[in-house]
Amino acid sequence: MNTKLNIALVMGGYSGEHQISINSGCQVYDNLDHEKYNVYKIVIDRPDWYWLTDDGAHLPVDRGNFTIQGVDHFDLAFIIVHGNPGENGVLQGYFDMLGIPYTTCGFYTSSLTFNKGFCNPVVKNFGIVSIARSLHLYASQPLTADEILSQLHLPLFVKPAAGGSSVATTKVHTAEELMPAIAEAFTEDKEVLVEEFIQGREFDCGVFRTKEQKLVFPITEIIPTGGHEFFDYAAKYDGFSNEVTPAEVEESVSKHIQEVSSQLYDLLDCRGIVRFDYIYDTQRHELFFLEVNTIPGQSAESIVPKQARAMGISTRQLYELAIQAAL
Repeated sequence: MNTKLNIALVMGGYSGEHQISINSGCQVYDNLDHEKYNVYKIVIDRPDWYWLTDDGAHLPVDRGNFTIQGVDHFDLAFIIVHGNPGENGVLQGYFDMLGIPYTTCGFYTSSLTFNKGFCNPVVKNFGIVSIARSLHLYASQPLTADEILSQLHLPLFVKPAAGGSSVATTKVHTAEELMPAIAEAFTEDKEVLVEEFIQGREFDCGVFRTKEQKLVFPITEIIPTGGHEFFDYAAKYDGFSNEVTPAEVEESVSKHIQEVSSQLYDLLDCRGIVRFDYIYDTQRHELFFLEVNTIPGQSAESIVPKQARAMGISTRQLYELAIQAAL
């Protein structure tokens, strides 16, 4: 008789995406094969990490060896922590030291791609996709609005360099709006990216290498509604957007986005389920890279599960493939 594998479903985290991660984790939990795996919901929180039992109890996690009461080892960590410490390489380094395999990109890739200020120059150097002009700001090295606007043109996006879900992200139209937007972004991170606005259509593309093949999912177009100018937090999670999968766009554009995403997946040495976000400038017919999401949302209405379903892969199958690839 085969022994069931112990899977730690790691969720939560220290960022503004904590609850989004919990929602994603519960979606994954409901779609894993519990006859095949013992699945434990492990919540990363300050100050404690805990096992969230099915009856709602919080039982402590021993962070020295990542064990819980009754479980002296985990065969796999299914990481679904958006933001710090799950998407920035911190947990990956921890699990590497403990010898526990996990479902995401490795430490180096996670750390690089999570910081947009560092990732963008690397992606630009590949020469396969355009990057908007930007400045990478540090809290210890402040710049004035005049210094910034002498190098970049309005409108601008101001965002934490390392963050997700558009938390503390602002579209800036005037010089007067710039410094308050930067101050808000600094509440989320010690580094801030100020980036020139690109007018166009937003597209996302998921990529995942299984044990047998690399899957490049159908692309999704993000169309903000309800007066939202971009895909901000409310548009993402309060229903103020239309997400069209597969995107209604020329086949040549769709294929180009898929090809670039496939190349970036390899060039950045990605593992697991990854999503690439872009703006397509319809006037110049030019594709601009926005960011890599190495732990994209997995709630019921998240983009990548929809893309997988459009490809004929159920959510349950997707997560089983992720487990098998990681093992």
